[in-house]
Amino acid sequence: MAVGNSGMERNMGEWTKEALRQRLCQASFAMDDVLLYLDTHPEDQEALSYYHYVVGLRDEAMDAWQRQYGPLMVDAVQSTDRWTWIAEKWPWEGEV
Repeated sequence: MAVGNSGMERNMGEWTKEALRQRLCQASFAMDDVLLYLDTHPEDQEALSYYHYVVGLRDEAMDAWQRQYGPLMVDAVQSTDRWTWIAEKWPWEGEV
């Protein structure tokens, strides 16, 4: 497992909504995949390092999404003056 860029660039500030959503899904999948591997290989330092790498990518993608489009998960709502969880359209309402 090579830890590095792996095609997942870290500059997400200028990404389109669809590209950012795809990057978030890719990082989440990679994180889940390596978690399954670590369940059976808990001593593998390279896998553990890769896990931390993809968690960082996912966190960056989540942060970029929330800065540009609002909270993606209910526990990410940070507004103190207005409940922003309902500000965006829901998936069944069309454009997300």
